[in-house]
Amino acid sequence: IERTSESRGDTYTNLALLTDGLRAEREQGITIDVAYRYFSTPRRSFIIADTPGHPQYTRNMVTGASTADLAIVLVDARKGMLEQSRRHAFIASLLRVPHIVVAVNKMDLVGYDEAVFEQIVEDFTGFAAKLEIGDLTAIPVSALHGDNVVDRSAHMPWYDGPSLLYHLEHVHVASDRNLIDCRLPVQWVVRPMSEEHHDYRGYAGQIASGVFKPGDEVVVLPSGTTTRIARIDSLDGPLEEAYPPLSVTMLLEDPVDISRGDFICRPHNQPHPVRQVEAMVCWMSEQPLTEKRRFALKHTSRTVRAVVDELRYRVDVNTLHRDESAPELGLNEIGRVHLRTSAPLLVDDYRRNRATGGFILIDEDTNDTVGAGMMLGSSEA
Repeated sequence: IERTSESRGDTYTNLALLTDGLRAEREQGITIDVAYRYFSTPRRSFIIADTPGHPQYTRNMVTGASTADLAIVLVDARKGMLEQSRRHAFIASLLRVPHIVVAVNKMDLVGYDEAVFEQIVEDFTGFAAKLEIGDLTAIPVSALHGDNVVDRSAHMPWYDGPSLLYHLEHVHVASDRNLIDCRLPVQWVVRPMSEEHHDYRGYAGQIASGVFKPGDEVVVLPSGTTTRIARIDSLDGPLEEAYPPLSVTMLLEDPVDISRGDFICRPHNQPHPVRQVEAMVCWMSEQPLTEKRRFALKHTSRTVRAVVDELRYRVDVNTLHRDESAPELGLNEIGRVHLRTSAPLLVDDYRRNRATGGFILIDEDTNDTVGAGMMLGSSEA
């Protein structure tokens, strides 16, 4: 990083180069693709997904934010709220990111003026009131000089909140996971067929939500067969309980016909089997989404065919205006669609369960992922 900073003519070590891995990113000074970086402090481990802000790369931001526990929206103190900031806030709320931090950067270039910070916070809060954002925190920072990044800044005595790192270390994320609706989408049926494990039959997958324990009564969908959990295995051995996002192998007391794409859940708390769904879709292909187009739809571990029955409207992510006359969704555009699938899907609304409420659309000719969707509800129970 120091060598690249020097070759660029920077008079300082440009830490932005840490996440700008593509040559085009370093040459242009912008983020194009999603870059993942890992670091830890004595209190918590982190994965940073550095996502682009330019409208041209909205699909990349959706990819990075889809699994995030917290989103940091950077706002330039000199420029205030821009369309880019509104777009980031809208996408973060659409993807149900539970915590959002507004980091007002470059405070050193506005003389650490409290009035500038308060005006940006007021503007952002006013826009966020139109969205569904559960936890919003604003922090004034100067990334170049480290003000309020790791430690509290002496340049801003008027700010009495935490530094950015302190907030990241202490924000409560455990309760954000859905521990009520027990869902295990089966990815693989484990049959070793060895002398050591001759009768072993396990059902492997990642816990999407809820807490499973040996002895719990469960139902297998779509068959509706009920049984009990005999054991839950992991790479480290048997578990007393399994919760998201653990990957486990579940053994049942009775022989049950289960295959990839089936769900294991609780008898009195089941996902909805639907063939027609309403969804918000972020379009990621240069070939536009139009009505009557057909795709492969991948939901958890199950893939079915789907057709777009109707494009309800297209959303202007900057103004939140709904264009109900839109004939198509273009690259990086977001809209609401009505889908019809070839076989029932076991779904929850995305707002309740991100793992079982999200899906992707795949072009069957090219096998490219062309859309990311969030279930809003069903037209058929």
